[in-house]
Amino acid sequence: MTSVVIVDDHQLFRSGVRAELDGFVDVLGDAATVEDAVRLVIEAEPDVVVLDVQMPGGGGVEVIRQVAERRPAQRFLALSVSDAPEDVIAVIRAGARGYVTKTISGPELADAVRRVADGDAVFSPRLAGFVLDAFAGEMSEREVDPQLDQLTAREREVLRHIARGYLYKEIAQRLSISTKTVEAHVSAVLRKLQLSNRHELSRWAVERRLID
Repeated sequence: MTSVVIVDDHQLFRSGVRAELDGFVDVLGDAATVEDAVRLVIEAEPDVVVLDVQMPGGGGVEVIRQVAERRPAQRFLALSVSDAPEDVIAVIRAGARGYVTKTISGPELADAVRRVADGDAVFSPRLAGFVLDAFAGEMSEREVDPQLDQLTAREREVLRHIARGYLYKEIAQRLSISTKTVEAHVSAVLRKLQLSNRHELSRWAVERRLID
């Protein structure tokens, strides 16, 4: 039976999801905070983490980022009341394999969990369209911008934070890496793009619409 950890900051909702999934999957535990969720996932090693997107302390995106540092193969399914494109895209970019809304039924959620465990990508019907549109747009952008292709995924992530005005220390905290690692990524980006400083980096990112 597929094993699951449930992450949501509302106790009543966690209990409801447990009840809905009972008999369909093996619920190993649940957590209400980012910190508790990361610890539980690392300890329990579930097949799938079902998590909310909007939680204090960085939400589902932060849970995914921190778990990925220690358990990169972990699979995540976002379950949220929000169907806002920005929420969906953010959690998928972070590494979730799917996104369903809280209007889903218990059997449908259990099926989505099993499909994610098997490696499928699962989305509520109306969400799939703009996920595909967003990533198709990114691919088109990358195809016509060989400079961007030089950068690793983490280097692009650091670049976006630089362009938004975050300090190295703040970026390190948000990405759960050291300040020295941030500096190393920035140096690598500067070298690859043949730029001189973070101000030129910011302008470069803005011109290519890499930030909102």
